[in-house]
Amino acid sequence: MNDNKAIYSLTICGQATIDMHSLNNEGSEGNQIATRMVNVYDQMGKLAAVNAISGDMFKHIQAEHLFHFSRNSGLNLCSGCQKFSANRILDDETFLNTFDKNTPDNEIITTMLQTCTIDDVEGILVTAKNKSTPRKSIVEFGWVVGIPELNTTDNYFHVKYVSDSGVQNADSSGSTGDSGTQNPSDNASDDDSGANLGQNIFHRPANSGIYAIVAGIEVSRLGFNDISQAYAIGEEERNQRYKALIESLLCTFVEPNGAMRSAQNPHLVNFEGVVSLSTKILPAPTVSPLNKCYKEEIQRIANALNQIEAGAIECQKFDTLGNYAELMASLANTTEPYKISYNGGN
Repeated sequence: MNDNKAIYSLTICGQATIDMHSLNNEGSEGNQIATRMVNVYDQMGKLAAVNAISGDMFKHIQAEHLFHFSRNSGLNLCSGCQKFSANRILDDETFLNTFDKNTPDNEIITTMLQTCTIDDVEGILVTAKNKSTPRKSIVEFGWVVGIPELNTTDNYFHVKYVSDSGVQNADSSGSTGDSGTQNPSDNASDDDSGANLGQNIFHRPANSGIYAIVAGIEVSRLGFNDISQAYAIGEEERNQRYKALIESLLCTFVEPNGAMRSAQNPHLVNFEGVVSLSTKILPAPTVSPLNKCYKEEIQRIANALNQIEAGAIECQKFDTLGNYAELMASLANTTEPYKISYNGGN
């Protein structure tokens, strides 16, 4: 007998201390890489400019981990997602041949849900053959924003130098060190081939601070066709997809991918917060960690919702990254997705 607890929705609200990272920069101007900055208001209504990592970046991180877990578990993936194509199921000729411009949207969504785990979880807009058929993602990430007065950005001078052996290296401090000498005449490349053989001087940012994170997962919608109001896949596959989803959420914060990680892999100092679980048709609460009292506010909301439906909301706090990993691993093994049953849905 399966005694796993059914989860309707799940939210993650936390503060992550991340040092010396450049996971998500705006771009570059000349030899200066620009840090991504956003404006936020704190709980006292004070405006602040802080560095940030876009929700798109964390969504991509989570999707990549889901790709690995899905492939390892033998879950259904479209041919696009099998190679982690950005076009996903739109890169699958077999799927595209299953419909035309007159095919009802609900049939297209059913086929898509049956074909691919990643498109089910991450969402997709099917635009082929003059269609515009949306599958809303069940995973939502907010911007990961630095908490005002608890984040900073520094810029560091970098230069490429040439060793005595002629081997070119990158020196993060701009000094020559013991392994070679700079060639001062090479301040700019005079090579017309575009081979980037000259001396390149540039400035690279590194960000450090405590960041507010919010994420929401509509667990009950795994495999659910929002148009036909019915599940397109069986319970066993839903459970397998759920397990892969929870594992991907665990690894999203254990191994955050992004830009410049070859020489600026971020220092993950700590992660603390609250995982809220809804076991009934009520939303798991979310309060931004930009609010200093976010943990207490989440618990107050949970208490209020539990007055509507007894035992509907659980709040599980974590104080460290290790504690978060243990909590998510436990959820992967002891919970399952809630099954919606209304309007004739099966």
